Amino acid sequence: MTARLVADLRKALRAHGDPERARGQQAYMKSEMPYYGVTLPQLRKLWKTTFDSHPLPTFEAWRDAALLLWSGARFREERYAAIALTGHRRYRVHQTLDALPMYERFVVEGAWWDVVDDVAVHRVGPLLRAYPGPMGRTLRAWAKGDDMWKRRSSIIAQVLFETETDTELLYACIAPSLGRREFWLRKAIGWSLRAYAWHDPAEVKRYVKLHEAELSGLSKREALKNV
Repeated sequence: MTARLVADLRKALRAHGDPERARGQQAYMKSEMPYYGVTLPQLRKLWKTTFDSHPLPTFEAWRDAALLLWSGARFREERYAAIALTGHRRYRVHQTLDALPMYERFVVEGAWWDVVDDVAVHRVGPLLRAYPGPMGRTLRAWAKGDDMWKRRSSIIAQVLFETETDTELLYACIAPSLGRREFWLRKAIGWSLRAYAWHDPAEVKRYVKLHEAELSGLSKREALKNV
């Protein structure tokens, strides 16, 4: 069942691919992995059709199918499909801490913003909502770790939380990266603060002023863009 889903998805991707578009996508994303060249609306239709046609009966079957797509990917859309499968409405029941090792693998091996941001915001974030205690501890550990993309994930996991943002956790995840020079971390800090500033601009202004000497210019500009 798992192999059939993967085979049918690859067949559909090949059929809808556009080599010229694929070259442009690969260049834009600076990706070593090639693209089929399928548009996003087409991808969404293919995912829905394929996933609906191949229901996976257990957590293990769902996880294994996603990991098969991920690990066997020869084109970038197959990795996007792995992430999309994990978010399919049929498998909401599987969004538990048991899924975290898979999402962590996506972040570490994906190691680029298109993959990492989707997983951090739409998979790790919901796990944090559902399991704030253990996930809070996990994100604090990620924020201090050696992997830049896990650090970024810990910082941006709450960008859709709005007024429910746990600012104590957010600031704890930002703090270890305040002095880091990586663009993706500086951008993440600014993005996470800007997202919260829509709901509490005074608090974000207070935080930026307090840490003005530590925050990069990029982070400050992003944080205060809409204040």
